[in-house]
Amino acid sequence: MKRIAFFLLILLTKWGYGQIESLELNLETAEKLASLPLHCIEQEYPNKLNQVLTDSTHLQGPKDLHPIFYGCFDWHSSVHGHWLLAKAMNKFPDSDLAKKVEVLFDQQFAIPNVQKELLYFQPALNRSFERTYGWAWILKLQAELKKSPLDAEHRWSVHLQSLIDHIRDAYMEFLPKMVYPIRVGEHTNTAFGLSLALDYARDVKDTEFESLIIERAKDFYMNDEGCPLNWEPSGFDFISPCLQEAELMSKVLDKKEFKKWGENFMPQLFEDDFELESGKVLDRTDGKLVHLDGLNFSRAWCLYQLANSIPKNKDRLIMVADNHIKASMEQVVGSNYMGSHWLASFLLYALENRSNLN
Repeated sequence: MKRIAFFLLILLTKWGYGQIESLELNLETAEKLASLPLHCIEQEYPNKLNQVLTDSTHLQGPKDLHPIFYGCFDWHSSVHGHWLLAKAMNKFPDSDLAKKVEVLFDQQFAIPNVQKELLYFQPALNRSFERTYGWAWILKLQAELKKSPLDAEHRWSVHLQSLIDHIRDAYMEFLPKMVYPIRVGEHTNTAFGLSLALDYARDVKDTEFESLIIERAKDFYMNDEGCPLNWEPSGFDFISPCLQEAELMSKVLDKKEFKKWGENFMPQLFEDDFELESGKVLDRTDGKLVHLDGLNFSRAWCLYQLANSIPKNKDRLIMVADNHIKASMEQVVGSNYMGSHWLASFLLYALENRSNLN
């Protein structure tokens, strides 16, 4: 623990709290963004547990309940903070940052810690904990751990696998029960959860899981038309219901099918004068209002994915996505904790999608 704290002090001295200045996912940007989860992963308070108390034994502190994912204000933000570090480690394997993430992960993903995280999900009233937003992010974290050349030696993904198996099985049990998708702009958005879960299923070649996700996505969204993008955003959105659904379906359908579906669902995406105003935030100390900075990043990652599926309008979609990132990128590093505990992951995911443009 002391080694990590000392390393963080070095990072803050070396990198400071300078703003993100480039849309390129380079080492400097990764280091600055990584400083945020490195700061909060071991910060227990303030904390939003968002729990159901089955009995008095659950009246414990965050670190006792969640020995891995207790920091960064809430469970899911800690999870995707770990994903950010895993991505940065894999992207820049020879960096000082990668070496220090390696030390941290050895500490975090110890088997007793994973067992206690899994134990939290066992009571019946906690089986839906973090459904499906946190579920989706921990699958993404696992996929990134498996990509690491260091994983074979350190066995991070092996240690985490029991928790991942539980989440995967919970998805398999839950998805067939859903009659309607959840179309909100916050955590429970079904399209977001399916999109990250689909990436995971394909990464680990889980064809049974992949088939169920594709089937349910088509059940939920195949007949949708005329999504009212002009109704967005709502005041607390950090996900665009329209764009996130389109992003998911671009992964589910082949390009010919998606073009037909997309022209009915959101025809403006195919227009060469497509415009979309970025979200505005007036008070970044308000944990709900600052969601709109995250919306700008999540819209961007959707638009980059869609640009790969709509080559006719690729340049326009990239331009709109870039403008969304630029609207909020200076509000991440050095921001109020209500934003800094989670926004870095959203920005890095957007920049990753930008770097994956065809």
